[in-house]
Amino acid sequence: MAQADYDSTVDQEVAVATDGLKSQLLYGLYDKPPVGEAIFVAIQHVLAAFVGIITPGLLICAALGTTPETTGIIVSMSLFASGICTFIQCRKFGPVGSGLLSLQGTSFAFLGPVIGVGTAAIASGSTPEQALALIFGVCFFGSAIEIMLSRFLHLLQEIITPVVTGSVVMIIGLSLIKTGMFSFAGGAPALQSETFGSTQNLALGGLVLAIVVFLTLSTNRFLRMGAIAIGLIVGYIVSIVLGLVDFSSLSSLPLIRLPLPLRFGLDFNFAAFAPFVILYVITAIETVGDLTATSAVSGEPVSGPLYFKRIKGGVLGDGVNSAIAAILNTFPNTTFSQNNGVIQMTGVGSRYVGFYVAGIFAILGLVPIVGGIFQVIPQSVLGGATLVMFGSIAVAGLNIVASSGLDRRSTVIVAVTLALGLGVVYAPEIFADKPPLIKNVFSSGISTGGLTAILLNTFLPGRPKVKVEASSPEMTQA
Repeated sequence: MAQADYDSTVDQEVAVATDGLKSQLLYGLYDKPPVGEAIFVAIQHVLAAFVGIITPGLLICAALGTTPETTGIIVSMSLFASGICTFIQCRKFGPVGSGLLSLQGTSFAFLGPVIGVGTAAIASGSTPEQALALIFGVCFFGSAIEIMLSRFLHLLQEIITPVVTGSVVMIIGLSLIKTGMFSFAGGAPALQSETFGSTQNLALGGLVLAIVVFLTLSTNRFLRMGAIAIGLIVGYIVSIVLGLVDFSSLSSLPLIRLPLPLRFGLDFNFAAFAPFVILYVITAIETVGDLTATSAVSGEPVSGPLYFKRIKGGVLGDGVNSAIAAILNTFPNTTFSQNNGVIQMTGVGSRYVGFYVAGIFAILGLVPIVGGIFQVIPQSVLGGATLVMFGSIAVAGLNIVASSGLDRRSTVIVAVTLALGLGVVYAPEIFADKPPLIKNVFSSGISTGGLTAILLNTFLPGRPKVKVEASSPEMTQA
């Protein structure tokens, strides 16, 4: 087959795949759902991402031994920053932002290095607050790495192909399933109370899962859009009846908490900074995968100039948002995968929903007691909803890979990428005795899989040429 014919065939197959997904949507990217429906769907995005946003802050504060007041500030600002950053990503300001329904939240990728930097600073005589200043300083200046990298992504069109991004999206979904199943069985609280995997937890998670699946297949658009929220609400009510919800922690929360930029200051140390350079590169790769999944489930292109313009804007937004997060006293922000499952399940890909999501997150950050109500939702309830969402992300990645046509070369790339990416998820202990830099980079299935896919696609013989198209009028919409 001639090269021009191959390129045309791939473009047509990708277009057919995205058109098929678009036909399943109730609201596309530029559609404006009624306010009530938009808020309803936005709440489901919030519920899906809430725990992921606050968990890194809780773990880091616990490791550093910060006071309850400082921990509360970090958690509140994590939510507030997610609101600001989500608005930037969805709204798009000039070149900053993807313009897709893409949520921003605290990145788990930085968890290990941040704790390492903080504990090392404390061991050398710093207070937890001084350690936080160093962490925020390193994260602030490190965000420049991702900002600069975003400007050159268009040069990688022959490397970052649908086979690469689809494989990464599959790993995102498949690796998140492990997290979803952990919550399904009760999560960390159940481990502490020795009820992990109990019949009660499994039944509660199974109830929520069954409701979400059943309502997602409903022909009633309102039931389909509300599948996740309804499942979570029913699970929450049942949990309260069973006495599984503890509201006692809400009494100690202030009514309002206003942001105070640079509350802890900014510090810098090059030795602490070095490991973060590669992490911001890895985060950019993860963001490309997340935004590709968002494009796919929203029925938007996953190749071509419009796609790459959105990817560049999204990665740039990722970097800018991480800098904003540091100023607001929280940790690096990145695009979240959870919202792609919500888009898939609700059939709503409108970016205008993201504006409501941003507003809700900001309010949750400013009014801690509201966030506290979400925070006490039992893990098994959340697991029941997120399991099917994470599976949907993996299916979206499969669709991206299939849309480009699987020849022998592509099959090898996908196979090795999944094997190594998921391998480190299933057996993370293989890096236990490795240097911190190696451990931080390759302990993430997404980063391992992403690097594997890119290297294989770059160096394996027989790589097809990808057309670098000129700008088109369609790009002005992004």
